[in-house]
Amino acid sequence: MRHIEVSFATENNDQHEMLIAMLDQIDYEGYEENENNIKAFIKETLFNRSLLDEVATSLNSVYELRIIEEENWNANWESSFDPILLLHPETNNPFAFIRASFHEPSPLSVHDLIITPKMSFGTGHHATTFQMMEQMSMIDFEGLHVIDFGTGTGLLAILAEKMGATLIEAIDNDDWSINNAIENIEANHCSKIKIIKADSCQSNSNSKADVILANINLNIILANLDNIVNCGRPGTTILFSGILIEDEAQICLSLKGKNLNINSVGSKNNWLLINCSII
Repeated sequence: MRHIEVSFATENNDQHEMLIAMLDQIDYEGYEENENNIKAFIKETLFNRSLLDEVATSLNSVYELRIIEEENWNANWESSFDPILLLHPETNNPFAFIRASFHEPSPLSVHDLIITPKMSFGTGHHATTFQMMEQMSMIDFEGLHVIDFGTGTGLLAILAEKMGATLIEAIDNDDWSINNAIENIEANHCSKIKIIKADSCQSNSNSKADVILANINLNIILANLDNIVNCGRPGTTILFSGILIEDEAQICLSLKGKNLNINSVGSKNNWLLINCSII
């Protein structure tokens, strides 16, 4: 399957974040961020020039288009991918090292994760995924049932298993992402992750989830709040990300209306991370 690469000239980080938020709403599914440029990727079959022009006009940005053949994606990504070392936010010790298969592992990090994105979202570079991993580092996952809603590359599900979770249900509605997640799961020798293809948050288990990870976007989160809560039980921890700072009041009001207690709200590069628990 061919993809369209849309390269935007950008002036600052705020414009980066607004572009990603708006492109998320029209089916773009992967991003490569540079200092004065952001590249967004979309399946050729989903590309809509009129919708793209609306986004560009609203943010006063110009763009260039390029068709990417499927077999060229890995070569393009490998040439620009740098590994990430995530430090534990409390101890400042190396916690997780996210790398490609061609990088050497970090001998100091507790968890070594091999990720090849292949157009799927979630390598740890973006503030939303980075914050999710930071929050996960402060949770004891030993023996837990976890749902990763919008799994993308499978990165968060893989980290959950490496941290001791015994059942992880990774949900996505995109075949490309699902196939990519399966490849990454195998590369990390994980055996406790179950892939579910679905448009909504759901579980195939008889038990309720102990932790639910929802790193998607505001609209999908709001549309799935009832399902997300129904997948948990009193005391279940839910981590929400993919939400811009400007939407904090709206999302917090919606969460409180669904019997959720907001434990903490953090932010990085204009993106929120909300830690909740079911009352």
